[in-house]
Amino acid sequence: MQEGQTDGGGRIGPILYLRGCDRERLRLAALVVTPEGEGTPPALETDAGPVSPERIWQCGGRDVLRYSFDLPATAGAAYRFDGESFEVAADLSGDLHIGFVSCNGQEHGDLSRPGDERNLMWRRLAERHRDRPLNLLLHGGDQLYADEVTEAHPLATGWPKAVPQNLREDTTAELSAALSEAFFERYTEQLAQPGFAWLAARVPSLAMWDDHDICDGWGSLKERKLDSPLGRALFAAARDHFLIFQFAAAPGEVPEICSDRSGQSLGWRVEIPGATLLAPDLRSERRPERVMGEAGWRAFRADLASVREGRVLLVSSVPALGPRLSIVERLMKLTPWMEKYEDDLRDQWQSRWHREEWRDFLRALVAVHERPGCRVSLLSGEIHLATRGTMKTAEGDIHQLVASGISHPAPPGAYATVLGVLARFGEAPLPRHPIRLHPLPGQGGVYAAERNFLRLERNADTWTAVWELEDSGPTAPMPL
Repeated sequence: MQEGQTDGGGRIGPILYLRGCDRERLRLAALVVTPEGEGTPPALETDAGPVSPERIWQCGGRDVLRYSFDLPATAGAAYRFDGESFEVAADLSGDLHIGFVSCNGQEHGDLSRPGDERNLMWRRLAERHRDRPLNLLLHGGDQLYADEVTEAHPLATGWPKAVPQNLREDTTAELSAALSEAFFERYTEQLAQPGFAWLAARVPSLAMWDDHDICDGWGSLKERKLDSPLGRALFAAARDHFLIFQFAAAPGEVPEICSDRSGQSLGWRVEIPGATLLAPDLRSERRPERVMGEAGWRAFRADLASVREGRVLLVSSVPALGPRLSIVERLMKLTPWMEKYEDDLRDQWQSRWHREEWRDFLRALVAVHERPGCRVSLLSGEIHLATRGTMKTAEGDIHQLVASGISHPAPPGAYATVLGVLARFGEAPLPRHPIRLHPLPGQGGVYAAERNFLRLERNADTWTAVWELEDSGPTAPMPL
């Protein structure tokens, strides 16, 4: 297999997921999709011996297999799959190289694009891995653009404008099965993409979803749509496949890295030497007037309370530091044409509908950042642009690094310019903690309208960030 992850028989994988680590071992899961009833499962081996897989899902004549195993926490660790060796930079206790990506797709016609164009930035990230191996890959949301999934059944094609109500039980079951199969097909097609597939077999991933992993604007749409039989079936199918393909977990499982053991919220926490990786779930409980529900907030506060020292890398799928949107929301009420963007604005932390909750979120971050020996850095995606922001605290700035659009086409430059004008107004939802947005190193405007990804490096105790822009190339390293 030239890419190492796909073959002509329909096999996909291995795809690595981080389960945890200490200074001696890296705990991993590898996901593989094979034709159903292929016979003896493909062999995965480590220096400790062979690893037996579990079948966690079946769909469309294919099995989803999970291999759970450990590797020694060394730079030259490796596992063997189906006769091929895969090196993993498994030592997370010293210097680190972490990739951050988001928005891996586009709303319509995503997988019909020429592969060379679609996956250009994935190939570039793979080149950076060859130059200096990545230890981890963090995915900040919209790993899947599921907008076309609703075309799988006639009752779903009008979503979200036309939403059928009061469906019969057998009709709902048929609808759910069609949506489930459509999610499965979309994930398996996407995970086999060259560039991504090569990297995913060698670099463990941690991921958090955003709206397009379900549907555009999920949670910010009208509640009667969210709670309709179609809405519930759509969310259930999306959640099942989020667990399978972004956690390597069976639909009935709550991943071990998730703090809410009820599974209502799928936010996660993973500790590595010298750092804590956190991602609150901003979608599972989202409603038009809230971002997180009780379960999500309870898990998030517990995750923050567990931090004692070191760097906190917190993935907020929707940027936590952004431009003032109240002006736009007021203007939006002037014409029916502008009102159609209300759901898009409600998706943002800065929406007037979420202002008190946003303040609570920011207070929680400040409290951790101001603890002795702690520093918080925010990683965000969602906006299809690259930018950075700061929020002032008594112990120095909290930095937010936004990298959005590893394969999503960049929006027009005019869009970036308009957002840049809004950014000039500044924002201060918390007294004495003003928020400011800034250009990337070497860039003129606040927002860079190019496809991009982010690399974080820890050398000794010094952290730096480098954005890789499609046309402009890498930025200068920025200290954090």
